[in-house]
Amino acid sequence: MLETSILILTKNEAHNIGPCLEAIYAQKSAGTFEVVIVDSSSTDGTREIARKYPAHIEQIGAQDFHHARTRNFAASLAQGRYLVYLAADALPVSTEWLERLIGNFEDAGVAAVYGRHVPKASSTLEREDLLDAVYGEKRLVKDPARGQEMGYRYFHFSTVNAAIRKDVWEKTRFPEELKCYEDLGIAKRILDIGAKIVYEPRAAVFHSHNHTGAGLFKRYFDAGVIWKQLGIWNQQTRNSMLGDMGQLLRKKWRRLGEGGNRRPVSASVRQDLAKAAGLLLGLNERYLPLAVKRHMSAIGLYK
Repeated sequence: MLETSILILTKNEAHNIGPCLEAIYAQKSAGTFEVVIVDSSSTDGTREIARKYPAHIEQIGAQDFHHARTRNFAASLAQGRYLVYLAADALPVSTEWLERLIGNFEDAGVAAVYGRHVPKASSTLEREDLLDAVYGEKRLVKDPARGQEMGYRYFHFSTVNAAIRKDVWEKTRFPEELKCYEDLGIAKRILDIGAKIVYEPRAAVFHSHNHTGAGLFKRYFDAGVIWKQLGIWNQQTRNSMLGDMGQLLRKKWRRLGEGGNRRPVSASVRQDLAKAAGLLLGLNERYLPLAVKRHMSAIGLYK
């Protein structure tokens, strides 16, 4: 039986898929693995580039893509004991990335692992500060036996760079009733069955996306809706998230006081305030008119 199946979902990733696959096939001491690509009818040559590598490629219609359902479909194609999800635009930092990710399964109680996101050189200050706060240098073990002492980080999980035991996925699967934050949904399901999730900072990838203030507002509005829907917004998650938001803002205010280039700092402060406003409104979406919620959602949560 194969050790690992690396699952990549693509759509028009011609500029990323080559370097991503090069980094995957350069991995050392990772055991046997396969690469499975599920492509949503790319039109830019993504599949043609991917065919230069020994990967299995499956094509679906662009209209058939669904964040949870397509991830479940990719897992159903996998032959490995471990399912590794990697975004096409996430580039492993080292040739030990896969080994460091999978090595955590030596503990039989660990069901899933996710790795660090290192901001790209073109990242905005908002992205740099956020990734530094959420993906730090300290390894974390999220153990249901110890409770939710980590606050919102207890539920955090990202399939941009993650691994799940296939037998655990078969029990939990990604929740297809969610239109977004399917990784948060499966993390809650894994923790609910009493299994552990590990954050492994040594399994790092270069990955970041820059967003406008309006885009961040909408993304965090959706996050608030899903957190409430999953029933994981409580005093611990609220206090920890608000505490981290406050620290990020104070960090930026200190930068403003220290002089230097004020424009990126001021822009980052505005983006952080947009995120906070979006999250607050998402958590309280039941008080908002449907037409307003439709406008606020980034991915169309409301029809």
